[in-house]
Amino acid sequence: MQWSQKGRDRVPPTKHVQKQKLMHLQAIQLVKSLCEKIRSSNHSKVFELICKDVILVATRYGIHEVVEEVVESFPQAIWYVDKDNYNIFGLAVIYLCENVFNLIYQMSGHKQAMMFMGDKNGNMLHLAGRVAPFDKLNLVPGAALQMQRELQWFKEVVKFVIPRYKQIRNNENEFPSMVFTKEHKKLVEEGEKWMKDTANSCTIAAALIATIAFAAVAPMAQMASQFSQKQTHLLCNLSVHIHRVSINVILTSRYAEGDFLYVLPKRLIIGLVTLFMSITTMILAFSSTLYLVFGNNKEWTLIPVAALACLPVTSFVFLQFPLLVDLISSTYGHGIFGKKSDRLFY
Repeated sequence: MQWSQKGRDRVPPTKHVQKQKLMHLQAIQLVKSLCEKIRSSNHSKVFELICKDVILVATRYGIHEVVEEVVESFPQAIWYVDKDNYNIFGLAVIYLCENVFNLIYQMSGHKQAMMFMGDKNGNMLHLAGRVAPFDKLNLVPGAALQMQRELQWFKEVVKFVIPRYKQIRNNENEFPSMVFTKEHKKLVEEGEKWMKDTANSCTIAAALIATIAFAAVAPMAQMASQFSQKQTHLLCNLSVHIHRVSINVILTSRYAEGDFLYVLPKRLIIGLVTLFMSITTMILAFSSTLYLVFGNNKEWTLIPVAALACLPVTSFVFLQFPLLVDLISSTYGHGIFGKKSDRLFY
């Protein structure tokens, strides 16, 4: 009875996702209904009190559907600013809400006007130069990828502002690039440490496997034929050279601020791929020699040998493959910016 009660209390993940989607659609429908009611009432004070807060709060939380619905019902709402004089795109830059910022791609005009902001704190590029809020930054795994995301945001904002914005100083006499460098100094240091720690951890794992494989292959290769001995040494030497290249590529890199955008992630990708190749070739050398020595006329021994040999490779893949996917996706993928819908926004 207790087991059946626990079973009923458990909600399958698919049902939970469906429930969340349903709640989301219902919330959007509620916003549509409220906009229709406010529009039909023709009450300017109600419009000011409700719609202004709704669109600004929705922007801070990255709910672009609500922003679209409000602007479609009340086009003038796009020009609303908060108490600090930040409009929806300024807030999207501050809080790293790419879903709201991407609405600029759906605008037919006024793009540079929406990116205009001039006060004592500087312009829109000065905002983009600030370090992201802690909760937003932690959505990206690893300090190096976080720094890459910050650079991507800064480059994206540069596309839509007036070129002379890059040469405007704020009240502290700083250019946008100077603000970015100052705000991200600590993140650059953390990114360098994270990359070196990642490289070292992978290197230690590969070195351990290489040591064990060499120790096992050396005596057994003498028992095998001359042909198999040459193949074994060739594979081992190849794996060692790949291993050295992977170390040098990552650990001897220059860790400049701009290098976190493409250069350093690319080198870490090369390092992870070559480490994987190094481990794979070493395991192939070990398993082939083991089979040649002990597997004569015993084909069934190939199965346990292959299974045991695959364990280090599989564990490495499970541990490092998600990181490799994130690196490739953030560096060479479609990115988080761009036109996401054909629906006209203002």
